[in-house]
Amino acid sequence: MTDVIFATASGVGGAIAVVRLSGAGLDPIVQSLSGALSPPRRASVRRFHDGAGRLIDQGLLIRFPGPASVTGEDYAELHTHGGRAVVAALTARLIALGARPAEPGEFSRRAFGNGKLDLLQAEGIADLIAAETEAQRVLALDQAGGAMSAAIVAWRDRLVGLMARQAALIDFADEDLPPEVEAAMLAEIDVLRHDIGAAIGAGVAAERLREGIDIVVLGAPNAGKSTLVNALAGEDVAIVSATPGTTRDAIGVRLDLGGVPVRLVDTAGLRETVDAIEAEGVRRAEAHARRADFLIVCAAAPDFVVPAAPAGVPALLVATKADLAAACPAGALAVSAHTGAGVSALVAVLSDHVAALVARGAGPALPRPRQIACLRDMATALERARAVAEPELRAADFQAAADALARLVGVIGVEDVLDQVFSSFCIGK
Repeated sequence: MTDVIFATASGVGGAIAVVRLSGAGLDPIVQSLSGALSPPRRASVRRFHDGAGRLIDQGLLIRFPGPASVTGEDYAELHTHGGRAVVAALTARLIALGARPAEPGEFSRRAFGNGKLDLLQAEGIADLIAAETEAQRVLALDQAGGAMSAAIVAWRDRLVGLMARQAALIDFADEDLPPEVEAAMLAEIDVLRHDIGAAIGAGVAAERLREGIDIVVLGAPNAGKSTLVNALAGEDVAIVSATPGTTRDAIGVRLDLGGVPVRLVDTAGLRETVDAIEAEGVRRAEAHARRADFLIVCAAAPDFVVPAAPAGVPALLVATKADLAAACPAGALAVSAHTGAGVSALVAVLSDHVAALVARGAGPALPRPRQIACLRDMATALERARAVAEPELRAADFQAAADALARLVGVIGVEDVLDQVFSSFCIGK
């Protein structure tokens, strides 16, 4: 991490392009490009030239000498016009001066390596970039801003206290320490286990929010599923036909329900069939339903035949084509996608259900499977520590809990994890 890297951090082709640079030896490159260095942390107008002295563009130069920079290294930004030819010429000049294009996530990885952010914050930045809804933005911003890291620090301090008490019990075993010392330690283990368990539960809900909720629409052929999906999506994403069995495959569309990302999936009508393609569509519909976070079960007028739905998946019964019936089944939400009646009420009900699925309460919420796995490892180690009576074994379990916590923030044993995390970033971040 000693060479100079650069990347365009803005979209190419816009009005303005922002090119970021970081690394030792940055100043000579910037001076060769712009003719003169700008004062630190002040935007200065500069003319950028190619190797033959021809003008590439005029723009702004801002320098941030390390270690007081976003990466902890010498850092600079070039603000130029965003045309592709301008960016291409600037790129060629930077390469000729000895800089190299950055790998995905390399700026953030250098910031991590220089102690400017921990792994949780880095993952939060990636999630913030990928956020599609308001709720995802808030969740990612909490993590990127260090709110969750602060909770981790508090857990670490409590765990260090437990390890210190256990060491005292081992080192002064012959001193007849009062039994209250061990009793207090066991009580603190129980409290910490409870807090970690709450964080695991919150993390499962946060993972749903980060990944999005899958809502599958289930029903018999001609139950109005595709028409309902089109009405909820506000566009024609599924073919609607009076011919039964038109939908052969699962068709997904992304929605934003109250800030929660939702993938709404239209499926083939459930029925016995000798058509091999339709039968495969039915099989896929049933598989999607078993994996769904929530089901919309459609029963169409006038008969309102309710299809079998997999057990254990929350479901809402919707009486479709309600304009063709005088009354609907008890407990069903009446909807006519043709007239629009009941669609707004359905959206409100679905919004409430998905909000409940991602509700995580107060406290830290870690939305990635890697993070939740680290918390589970810590909880398991604390459970072992609570169950054993031998001081040395309990001390080893405390150390295992501390190692899990260190992996969570990226302190130890995470090289493969780092490669995976930062490679998922976009270029220039």
